[in-house]
Amino acid sequence: MQASYDLHCHSTASDGALSPTEVVQRAAQKGVTTLALTDHDCVNGLQEAAAAAQTLGISLIPGIELSTTWNRQCVHVVGLRIDPDNAPLRQGMAQLTEIRAGRAREIGRRLAKIGFAEAYDTAIALAGKSMITRPHFARALVQQGRAVDEKAAFERFLARGKHGYVTTEWAPLAEAVGWVRQAGGIAVLAHPFRYNLTGTKMRELVEAFIAAGGEAMEVVCGNSNRDEIRHAAELATRHGLLASAGSDFHSPDIHWLELGRLQELPAGLTPVWQRWQ
Repeated sequence: MQASYDLHCHSTASDGALSPTEVVQRAAQKGVTTLALTDHDCVNGLQEAAAAAQTLGISLIPGIELSTTWNRQCVHVVGLRIDPDNAPLRQGMAQLTEIRAGRAREIGRRLAKIGFAEAYDTAIALAGKSMITRPHFARALVQQGRAVDEKAAFERFLARGKHGYVTTEWAPLAEAVGWVRQAGGIAVLAHPFRYNLTGTKMRELVEAFIAAGGEAMEVVCGNSNRDEIRHAAELATRHGLLASAGSDFHSPDIHWLELGRLQELPAGLTPVWQRWQ
């Protein structure tokens, strides 16, 4: 069977809709042979996912997606083949957990100010033991009849410029890349075109990422178009970065970000998985 890689996805350990086991099962059904579970700022789902992957014959890559700030911009860094028990990484995750908790309280305060007093408690209940994220607030607003679906909840209340949006200072980019490297992993610049940067700012971001020790870029993402893939491939080639591919799967309901539904990497790039083969 031809190898199929998906190196970016999420479970209920962060803001995904499926449990780690269900994510692995769905990946197997979609023909994925090597999967990286990369939940936001936590590794809580990796043990369960690894057990499911062993049963199903999938190769599971332990991963994480770290929230960082660069030039007042939120930038995500995926860490692949990390040691989830690494002390500096654990300390970094604890730091990000505190930041997320503070952001959640502020989102709750702002939503209460416009009449949604139960939003915070409902979001906390929906998150349970998982990392509290904005999608939990979106689900809470839907549950309370304040929005028809999560997309509408984001557009009306949680997106930038809306009442529930909170500007957040995450871990510095260089610091987060350092956590990945100290954990023995490969740092990947996630979905580079989601940040809506100019060409100059994109070049500056890539240069800062490399200076920090970053080694790879997601050239193919779940919703990449041909121009974005071509541009990402050019950037990776120009800067000597390894190429990664990941769907950024969160939920079966988000059908355009499906496990394993990825275009092929352009010719001439060095895939990140060659590093561990």
